[in-house]
Amino acid sequence: MRILITNDDGISAPGLKVLHDIATDLAGPDGEVWTVAPAFEQSGVGHKISYTHPFMITKLDERRFAAEGAPADCVLAGLHEVLNGQTVDLILSGVNRGNNSAENALYSGTLGGAMEGALQGLPAFALSQYLGPDNFHIDNPFEAAAVHGAGVIRKVMDAAPKNTEDYKLFYNINFPPCPADAVKGTKVAAQGIRPHTSFHVEPHLSPSGKKFLWVRGTDQRQRSGDGTDAAVNLENYISVTPMRADLTAHDALEPLKAIE
Repeated sequence: MRILITNDDGISAPGLKVLHDIATDLAGPDGEVWTVAPAFEQSGVGHKISYTHPFMITKLDERRFAAEGAPADCVLAGLHEVLNGQTVDLILSGVNRGNNSAENALYSGTLGGAMEGALQGLPAFALSQYLGPDNFHIDNPFEAAAVHGAGVIRKVMDAAPKNTEDYKLFYNINFPPCPADAVKGTKVAAQGIRPHTSFHVEPHLSPSGKKFLWVRGTDQRQRSGDGTDAAVNLENYISVTPMRADLTAHDALEPLKAIE
């Protein structure tokens, strides 16, 4: 199996090493793991591509490249430049430092990388590690992802429906904020939304008096609705959310036919 991995935390992020270990396990002794990841952190860029701005790519080691672009750029570069059309069996993106459950999924560069993999017609997974008081200060905050990641991906790939849709499935996997031995299992969960949660900006003045705006989030320990991703994560379950890059609100199509 040939696997391409990326992330949004950058080529030096510890979560990328965890993902490389997961991919190596999945690829097997005769497989290949190729890394194309952002040269600098790209958190929050979503599915951005550098359509109007060319970017540089640098070979750092055998099968390891850094690109001055977003995670989706890295997938494009990996498939069409680094591997130059060679067969790729799987795209993995992560392991993100922090959760991409609920509304976070909409901003996530980690999911952007997986989404681009799906748009290229390939099986794709985004992996994120929820952080909280029970795992933030342990020796390896990514322990739950490291121990359970390969097994969960194998189970999803074995159970996944045959995907004949124009928009291929990709999978958002979030590991709970606890050590590996405290993980209770895996739940297939819809994307939730945390109540009263949104990003905002906070102004600060530089020493020279110029105003800068910092984007701030809210408490990540808020639950989403029962049975949805952030809720089951906070109950120490791994969440698996199947997704498509189809933004149509299908439930609204029929009511809106009244305007035709």
